[in-house]
Amino acid sequence: MNAAFTTSNELQKMDPVFGQTSFDDHEQIVFCNDKDTGLKAIIGIHNSVMGPALGGTRMYNYSNEWEALNDVLRLSRGMTFKAAITGLNIGGGKAVIIGDPKTQKTPELMRKFGEFVHSLSGRYITAEDMGMETRDMDIVRDVTPYVTGISEERGGAGNPSPVTAYGVFMGMKAAAKRQFGSDNLSGKKVLVEGIGHVGETLVAYLVKEGAIVTIADINEQKLNEVAATYNTTIFRGEDLYAADVDIYAPCAMGATINNDTVYKIKAKVIAGAANNQLADENIHGAILQERGILYAPDFLINAGGIINVYAELAHYDKAEITRRTENIYDTTLEIFDFAIANKMTTHTAALTIAQNRINQRKIENSRR
Repeated sequence: MNAAFTTSNELQKMDPVFGQTSFDDHEQIVFCNDKDTGLKAIIGIHNSVMGPALGGTRMYNYSNEWEALNDVLRLSRGMTFKAAITGLNIGGGKAVIIGDPKTQKTPELMRKFGEFVHSLSGRYITAEDMGMETRDMDIVRDVTPYVTGISEERGGAGNPSPVTAYGVFMGMKAAAKRQFGSDNLSGKKVLVEGIGHVGETLVAYLVKEGAIVTIADINEQKLNEVAATYNTTIFRGEDLYAADVDIYAPCAMGATINNDTVYKIKAKVIAGAANNQLADENIHGAILQERGILYAPDFLINAGGIINVYAELAHYDKAEITRRTENIYDTTLEIFDFAIANKMTTHTAALTIAQNRINQRKIENSRR
């Protein structure tokens, strides 16, 4: 078959892994299957130049396996740059488990997943992500040492979500300083999309600072609970992305900035916790820049979680976790300056700086 005359769907079937745009030179993809527990998981190791691949495990009821594969590839790649831009000596990896965490997650399934992680002999170190809890990481720890984010009772750093939210808050303040002239968020209208563990904690920080917060989520019960707790407004409009706000904080799934939404956005700052917010990094990053919307690169400002779990490997304390997370503020401003000086988008600027650090380490490794 001549590839020039095939459709994109046919090409995808021909090259289901290496042909994926999101593959981006991954080192290793591991497909995990266990009939007894029902486990279906994919582990992605994107890059280990800086060290073993570290990244959380997400459990989500994907509509199909292609969606799960693309998600783990994009997430794993993002972890490589997240670690590099934050100055951590760790590589990038991620895992996804296909299934509903509310109904299909069992201790047996988590142990079996831990066995698959262990079989990689430390090339991949897992942690908690969407659909996971600290107690799940404790179960994984029963069968492998290659896990972080375990409970403080077991000597771990605990739930990384509050630290992730704090880092996003720091990045948001930096973006506000650049866009509005002050990092004080009092009176600023902020829309938080997704109020899970990270989103809710971000709401708490914003309300405490005096921001006018509107929240959105598919979970109506959670919306009502958070609105009542923090006295926030629930978004009831027809188009979330056209909301009249100063700051849009995507904290749910990725790719919310896409062809359907990028021209609707009225916010002047985008700063949130979601991974891979830009459906197309180059196209949508450029459109935001052209429209005068300041984008705080997601893999930079949501790095508080990896800073927190990396503490278990590097053996630094809570004070150092806080210091490193607060430094996201300064790094974000540096990225903005680099983008202006080099006439590129903020996302490309962050990727460039992260890649430069990886390239330098690769040179150093080759000399040893």
